[in-house]
Amino acid sequence: MGLVPLSLCRKSGALPRHLHFEIKKITMTDPVPMPDTSFQPFEYVHGDETAGILLLCDHARNTVPDEYGDLGVPAAQFERHIGYDIGARAVTMELARRLNAPACLSTFSRLLIDPNRGEDDPTLIMRLSDGAIVPGNAAVDATERRRRIDLFHKPYHDLIDAALDRMMAVAPAPVIISIHSFTPVWRGVPRPWHVTVLWDSDPRAVDPILAGLRAQADLVVGDNEPYDGALENDTMYRHATKRGLSQALLEIRQDLIGDNRGAMEWADRLEPILKDLSQSSECRQVRHYVSRCVSK
Repeated sequence: MGLVPLSLCRKSGALPRHLHFEIKKITMTDPVPMPDTSFQPFEYVHGDETAGILLLCDHARNTVPDEYGDLGVPAAQFERHIGYDIGARAVTMELARRLNAPACLSTFSRLLIDPNRGEDDPTLIMRLSDGAIVPGNAAVDATERRRRIDLFHKPYHDLIDAALDRMMAVAPAPVIISIHSFTPVWRGVPRPWHVTVLWDSDPRAVDPILAGLRAQADLVVGDNEPYDGALENDTMYRHATKRGLSQALLEIRQDLIGDNRGAMEWADRLEPILKDLSQSSECRQVRHYVSRCVSK
């Protein structure tokens, strides 16, 4: 198992925070700013394509391409949950290693564009995120929105589609598991769960995961908390629900996986549950369920 080479870039300091307004001042006689073509919008972990599991991590990193500078956002904000899902990448990478499973991870901050939203979702590019103003997104028009989709959002989803096409060509359908994390306190209210499972209508992978987590007596486990897993055109809808693939989105509380020790502990908790799923003939079938998005 290995990684596709990844060119990392700075998330701050490349351009002034008023980058967007600098761009607006450019005249026909000014040099045309060239995009940063070195930025790779995804990270792919090679694994056994017959392993029966595809791991996803939509909010793995908090980086922003140099051409966007820091979006006018203080560096400390990128370290919060609004910048990325703290700890999710470490858990995903360790599970990929242990299960020898392929994994697809994004490499750009959700403040630039959120890969876990549909292209027409109004929260795709946030101007305000949990109290933090994002000046670099304030004047995003349809052209810039399309540009970010084409450069970052679409390549990540194309990667997932390609991985699934390859896996389904050589073995029964894989289970899709997406790893996220959530902030332990939201608007001053503590959240009681250690881990939650988000899902739409297909219970095949969800029921065994909930059972496996609830069997661990020290855990408070949520079911579609603190969010509803039925979100039209999000990552799971686009790649799992529409294909009829069994699926689950796991949300782990960020303070539990904020360091390597915590990430390894949660890989320990999840590894046997996911390994069983990968060997389940029920979960490895294509079966379409009517999404709850239809009735929303």
